[in-house]
Amino acid sequence: MLLAEVAQATQRLADAGVPSPRTDAEELAAFVHGVKRGQLHLVKDSDFDARYWEVIARREQREPLQHITGRAYFRYLELQVGPGVFVPRPETESVVGWAIDAVRAMDVVEPSIVDLCTGSGAIALALAQEVPRSRVHAVELSEDALVWTRKNMAGSRVDLRQGDALTAFPDLDGQVDLVVSNPPYIPLTEWEYVAPEARDYDPELALFSGEDGLDLIRGIERTAHRLLRPGGVVVIEHADTQGGQVPWIFTEERGWADAADHPDLNNRPRFATARKALP
Repeated sequence: MLLAEVAQATQRLADAGVPSPRTDAEELAAFVHGVKRGQLHLVKDSDFDARYWEVIARREQREPLQHITGRAYFRYLELQVGPGVFVPRPETESVVGWAIDAVRAMDVVEPSIVDLCTGSGAIALALAQEVPRSRVHAVELSEDALVWTRKNMAGSRVDLRQGDALTAFPDLDGQVDLVVSNPPYIPLTEWEYVAPEARDYDPELALFSGEDGLDLIRGIERTAHRLLRPGGVVVIEHADTQGGQVPWIFTEERGWADAADHPDLNNRPRFATARKALP
């Protein structure tokens, strides 16, 4: 019976325009019935929980799957998320993968890493977990987001602070090996084209950044230059439509070298990197 219900739910979600209807229908069935997705066939007909249709109705309204389940998966992490915090996306995993490789290539015993606009803490926690001897610092401005950041970072060794990414960590100036950020980068002019899950549920502070979407990235360029040691690296996520623009912010005239763009898993331009020039 449950698999028949999942098929019916899949059709309902597809009709509502949900991008991954089958996956979401199965995830919600697993969530309601307290099993993993691969164990749905073990749920007996008599154990079907009618609350399933309540959560399907919420997803039909384009409420994010992660808000309904209260959890998001990012690399090897399970994070708590909900209203007020940006839900981490799979594309950002490519950013973190590049950052990890870059830090390892530096051959620094205890690399210093700063995550600007940390949100749920996904990037900072992944780096702390996968680069074991790193010293990871993270900053978030929004009090609403920090409710979730603090939950996710409880017991971790990440140095979390509340503050503005543009003025953060003056005590680390010139000492940082890697600066990483997934900042807001959607142009205000694109508001109507943003998926309802993001537009209606993610905080605006985490989405939009000026007319062309690059306002905060321009500010972070200066912050990164202030924080990094010579030879240190910045990696910053951007929209796939901004691929040609972001590396041009990190110019030689502003003290950078090797500015470049990189694709995500779908081969779309997704993040830019640059190295602080040696004196």
